[in-house]
Amino acid sequence: MNWKTFFALLSRDGAVARKNLIPMLLQNLLQPLLFTFVFGRVMTTSGMMPQSYKSTLLPGIIAISMVMSGVWAVAMPLISEFQFTKEIEDRLLAPIDIGWLAVQKVVAGMIQATVAGLVVLPAAWLVMGSGLDLDLGRLLEFVLIALLVALFSAAGGLALGCSIGQTQVGLMFSLVLAPMMMFGCAYYPWEALKPFPVLQYAVLINPLVYASEGLRGTLVPNKPHIDTMIVIAVLVAIDFLLLFVGLKRFNSKAVS
Repeated sequence: MNWKTFFALLSRDGAVARKNLIPMLLQNLLQPLLFTFVFGRVMTTSGMMPQSYKSTLLPGIIAISMVMSGVWAVAMPLISEFQFTKEIEDRLLAPIDIGWLAVQKVVAGMIQATVAGLVVLPAAWLVMGSGLDLDLGRLLEFVLIALLVALFSAAGGLALGCSIGQTQVGLMFSLVLAPMMMFGCAYYPWEALKPFPVLQYAVLINPLVYASEGLRGTLVPNKPHIDTMIVIAVLVAIDFLLLFVGLKRFNSKAVS
């Protein structure tokens, strides 16, 4: 491990992110703010949904923003660098083990996912207005789950970025990310699926369920949610699995 090289690569990604700060903020903020305005402000103000729905919705919006940002930050550059620009060849010449190049990508993705969550939280709060009932008494649990969600998104981006082709990006969003968002308990608690028992247990294979329920359990513990300790245990297992698969696929593509 060459720490100097590792931090140099991380600094380079940070410099690129700073140069694209405005597009990155728009990318991370636009969709979450539209969702929070329509469902958290328009629907609740018109009386079509109760005011309490705001507190249920916000943690799910944060989870979606973090996951999409982390996946996009890692997967898309990898797809481009391996198959189009061939920029990855420059990184492979760096005086550092191949595996640590992938870890650096994951760390950069985690940072972007964390920033996306931190930016969306106050912005969505302002858009929704009054009626939010957030509890910040479980701050340490919130930070732990947020870091696990950031790692899940970045490691998932690594696995996807090293597994799909450039022509399959649309398919990735249609068959992987879109269903994950719709059935990730972001817009409703997992308990709301009780009338559909088969679906309720089928969605447990969706990692976004644990991201949404974990953030919901720490920010609005009075709302129905999956037990926080179960969420932490499952997220740790998912993170290790995705990181293992991603590193293996990255090494395979780098060598070939």
